[in-house]
Amino acid sequence: MIAFIAQGMGFGFAAGTSPGPLQSFLISTTLSKGWRRGVLVVLSPLLTDAPIILVMTLLLRQLPDGAIRAIQIAGGLFVLYLAWSNWRAWRAGTAIDADTDEAPRARRLTLLQAMGINFLSPGPYIFWGSVTGPILIDALARSWWHAGLFLFSFYGTFLTIMTLLVLAFD
Repeated sequence: MIAFIAQGMGFGFAAGTSPGPLQSFLISTTLSKGWRRGVLVVLSPLLTDAPIILVMTLLLRQLPDGAIRAIQIAGGLFVLYLAWSNWRAWRAGTAIDADTDEAPRARRLTLLQAMGINFLSPGPYIFWGSVTGPILIDALARSWWHAGLFLFSFYGTFLTIMTLLVLAFD
């Protein structure tokens, strides 16, 4: 049981400290919109990872290489779209002001963008399909309790690191 907790914390630390599209969006959002919007980005994996985990632990080994490549291409295109949008805003001289635009629609848009990044990024699929998915399957073979502790320690560590990033960049 302790091995699953340690693995969950270790992989949660790796996921939280690894640069990637979601972390970039988290930092960018926190710098431009403030900590409240950054926290929405932190919460996005809780909303998007369940289907990713399910798909990856059950189906990844059965998917052809072309499907995996399509996931990677879609994620890359979405990241390029976000970069292009940020570049256009910068070229237009959009001011950064963390105290504006707190309408529910704007908050919802931030959360939806973060969820889109997580769904379209190849990282979570590869991570859960090749690294943590097999550990989760092993934990499930032992008991739901083992699997729950693994997931709790993973997300506890991962989300804590992301929250610390929000605090650091606010």
